[in-house]
Amino acid sequence: MQKCIIGKKIGMTQLFDEKGNVVPVTVVEAGPCVVVQKKTIENDGYEAVQIGFGALSDKRATKAIKGHFAKADVALKKTLKEFRLDDIAALNVGDIIKADTFAAGDAVDVCGTSKGKGYAGVIKRFNAHSLKDTHGTGPVHRHAGSNGACSDPSRVMKGKKLPGHLGAERVTVQNLAVVKIDAENNLIAIKGAIPGAKGGIVTITDSVKA
Repeated sequence: MQKCIIGKKIGMTQLFDEKGNVVPVTVVEAGPCVVVQKKTIENDGYEAVQIGFGALSDKRATKAIKGHFAKADVALKKTLKEFRLDDIAALNVGDIIKADTFAAGDAVDVCGTSKGKGYAGVIKRFNAHSLKDTHGTGPVHRHAGSNGACSDPSRVMKGKKLPGHLGAERVTVQNLAVVKIDAENNLIAIKGAIPGAKGGIVTITDSVKA
């Protein structure tokens, strides 16, 4: 069965493998999550499970949210996310998903919201070349250069890489390795970096390319 969990990015550190090599890891507080709803083909047209993560105080929940959780007879959760899995028969409303659903050596995809960088130019945003530093280029060394042809097609083509808002978007990093599981503290150590700032919400699923 496919595995999934919601977590909170704690930060980066390093571990040592059995050969003494340094392994950079990102620590994620993963779960415990609870299954809040099951979507079925008969009722919804597709199969998925909705799971919740993080405590939510009663005074911060709307009437609709309270009714949604009351129907499932589970405690209020701050984050709700849906996962379309191949087989949802093994999961039922109220089931608890913990960090130990994964194991060391598993390949996972991690999805989160990248850090927002604000308005950025093409060099920072798309890794474009800067213009020459000499021969009369200045003071526009970091500008985009020519945007479109003169006579044909006489316009800037759609998709042209231009300055704009950078970051704060959904990013998935694929095929990362789970290095260590701390089931007692609900922690997962994942090799490498994952999207987002410390404290950001991420989802961890089985790798689609493993």
